[in-house]
Amino acid sequence: MAPSSFVDLTHHFSPETIARKTNPLKDIIRISLSNPQLISLANGDPHHSLYPIRRIDYEVASVSSEDPVADLKSLGDAAPTQVLSTSHDVDSQRLLKASLQYGHGAGLADALRTVDSINKAYHDAPNHVTTMTLGNADGITKVLRMLGAPGDYFLADEFTFSPMPLAAEAHDVKWVPVRIDSGGIVPEVLERILASWNPERGRRPHVLYTVPCGQNPTGSTLSLERRKKIYEIAQRYDLIIIEDDPYYFLQYDRTRSEPGASNDFARSLLSMDTDGRVIRIDSFSKIMAPGMRLGWITSTPAFYDYLVKYIDLSTQNPHGFGQILITSLLGPSGWQLSGFDKWVRSLRADYQRRRDFLLSLFAREVAATGLASADVPEAGMFVWVRVHVAKHPRFRSGLAARAADGTVVRTNTAALMAELFDACVAGGLVICPASVFVIRADPAHDDVSDPIDDRSNFIRTTFAGSEETIAAGIPILGRVLKEFFASPAA
Repeated sequence: MAPSSFVDLTHHFSPETIARKTNPLKDIIRISLSNPQLISLANGDPHHSLYPIRRIDYEVASVSSEDPVADLKSLGDAAPTQVLSTSHDVDSQRLLKASLQYGHGAGLADALRTVDSINKAYHDAPNHVTTMTLGNADGITKVLRMLGAPGDYFLADEFTFSPMPLAAEAHDVKWVPVRIDSGGIVPEVLERILASWNPERGRRPHVLYTVPCGQNPTGSTLSLERRKKIYEIAQRYDLIIIEDDPYYFLQYDRTRSEPGASNDFARSLLSMDTDGRVIRIDSFSKIMAPGMRLGWITSTPAFYDYLVKYIDLSTQNPHGFGQILITSLLGPSGWQLSGFDKWVRSLRADYQRRRDFLLSLFAREVAATGLASADVPEAGMFVWVRVHVAKHPRFRSGLAARAADGTVVRTNTAALMAELFDACVAGGLVICPASVFVIRADPAHDDVSDPIDDRSNFIRTTFAGSEETIAAGIPILGRVLKEFFASPAA
């Protein structure tokens, strides 16, 4: 795929993005960085000889065994480790010096090469480029702002991690929910929304935000067939796809590659992107540590240029300490890419064990009651529990009550689920109710024949915690459900 084959998609930029000027001082920094032989009297950062930091050592897990995560857990302080130091050689000293200076908005060149190597190993996108971020939330909000003009409509899974749409709503971007099931977003519904869009409502949605692997909160994972259909729809209706994939490396029960995949991880939407309409968001939060606040965006060069402009005028380049760590970790003296691969596979095996542990307890303590059920997630950290609310003695159907957003609901599901949440808290357990993840439809325009309030009989549970936490929490859920469903009818 040659770079020239990318479609011109700059018409998707928001007016703010088009109006944003280049930081002229950053242009001068870029000249200095690309021409180290120049004598610079232009910079305004302190001289590196005055930095109080002379050396940084990172002690990290060793990947010498086949299951390093299991070693780390079972051996504790006795587990084998490896020290990555910035005092080893000239290159590591150069990296330390560069990381502590003002830098390029895209990030350190060494860090960019590192994430490029990850992309090359797991995706097929040779002509896309990377930009470092302060984690997924930072990357997503920057992309949303780059694309979203006031009054625009964006598409998202009807149950979605709520902080992301809320960030765009502050800029008067409106959301259109797309139906999802246990297999993720339903392509046929997506196409129906776009095909039937009424231009009097406003500009047709031109951005789709989705989490394809281990979707938060439902835990669903898009099949290869659905990914292909979604990309084809994006081509037909000129959509930009924001592929938010923080759980990509936490995919379970995978024994063989999909067609077109170079490994046993699902083929990404990025790997299908011949037009340049996929903007992929990755993060180290779920595979290293969330406090690192480090990730990367993969996009076409056209999007990259505007992202760097935005970064140079806002957050600046990401913190140097995290960039040193990932560069050293995947470098010649660290894990290297093969060790990184071993780590993420060991990590997903551990999370799969936790998932299976939760599901075994769930089968015994919750599903056996007949009051709730759950699908097995293929990726991520969450189990989406369906509460069989229609069995509750106070469940009512055939209603015609108007919700706060104007939707006419036909059951009292929302009220009963709110009661269940309170009952869980009173019983000593916190869970996430489906209601906090809802993208609300506009009853004046959207199909609300099956209102989401009537389908919000779900709770999100996590297996990201310790087995002790899971073992304590799931029996409480079972007990609370039995007590709640035993409450007398009104």
